[in-house]
Amino acid sequence: MMTTYFVTRHPGALDWAAEEDLAVDVMLAHLDPETIQPGDTVIGTLPIHLAAQVCQRGGRYLHLSLEVPPEQRGRELTAADLHQFGARLEAYRVIPDAAPLG
Repeated sequence: MMTTYFVTRHPGALDWAAEEDLAVDVMLAHLDPETIQPGDTVIGTLPIHLAAQVCQRGGRYLHLSLEVPPEQRGRELTAADLHQFGARLEAYRVIPDAAPLG
């Protein structure tokens, strides 16, 4: 069975997801990538290394993207703020580059 996870610590993002009628099976504040199975979907604003682990495990990563003006950064956003700032889900395949640095 494929599972859709929504990963966020922000109440406004949870409210936004509810208003958008996102089909979510599990809401989490923190993701353990080891739980991801092939075919699972993870929605959120994960750090790049966690998004890469989701993809490496056969999951699909949907990033919650928005355009937050500089003066609004660093504060808790409401669902209305997310709508105002163009919140949307964008699919990404994240693959680490194994080439040595330097």
